[in-house]
Amino acid sequence: MAAFDSMAERARQTGSERRPRKKRNPEGTREAILEAAREILAKDGKEGLSVAQVALRAGVNRGTAYQHFQTREQLIEATTAWVSDHLYRAVFEDPKLGSLPPVERSSNALALTEHIVEFAMANPELGRAWLFELLSSQRPAGDRFWREYLSGFEKYADTEFAQPGIDAEVASVIMLTASFLWPVWVRAQARSAKERQQMGKRFARELLRFCLHGTMRPEKYAELDARIGKESQRRRPA
Repeated sequence: MAAFDSMAERARQTGSERRPRKKRNPEGTREAILEAAREILAKDGKEGLSVAQVALRAGVNRGTAYQHFQTREQLIEATTAWVSDHLYRAVFEDPKLGSLPPVERSSNALALTEHIVEFAMANPELGRAWLFELLSSQRPAGDRFWREYLSGFEKYADTEFAQPGIDAEVASVIMLTASFLWPVWVRAQARSAKERQQMGKRFARELLRFCLHGTMRPEKYAELDARIGKESQRRRPA
């Protein structure tokens, strides 16, 4: 009986050794970790983000999470890079804009402004975290969206559509900071999705009005200027 048990045990071990091992999917694990990081960032902000918390939410052990991201800073950098990439797609890969040359694309101020504000309103915490990392970065040119946005602004500043002497870097920071901080105000003031949508449209319109009489030459945008003026008149109380 003992010999039989020994043979059975060896058979089980041999079968176990021959059983194909489950293949690992490092890319899938990494994406699961990043998805969990985005969820935590969107819910609790940057302050609530840690590799341990992300590992728990992603359903992976802490050691596996640390194999992909050794530090909290690496995790934040990868998460904000994801935000930058999706912001780039939302703003610059619009079919209506994608076929235009960079100068014309940047001069289509209404579409650009609305796309940025829509993204900021839909991703308030992620957008705020991305903005902070961008503004505090010593190499902002490494950010895909910022690189395209600033480059487009610089090219636009050299056209006849723009006011002379624009500091494209300063103007870009002002525009993006306003766009990604407005949702903080909206979140505190609006009680419904409809109110948030209306406040997003109000902001995009007012930001564009500032541009029309700041960085842009309104005589080159007569139709847009008239439209913004009429909408502003309708909002005023009787």
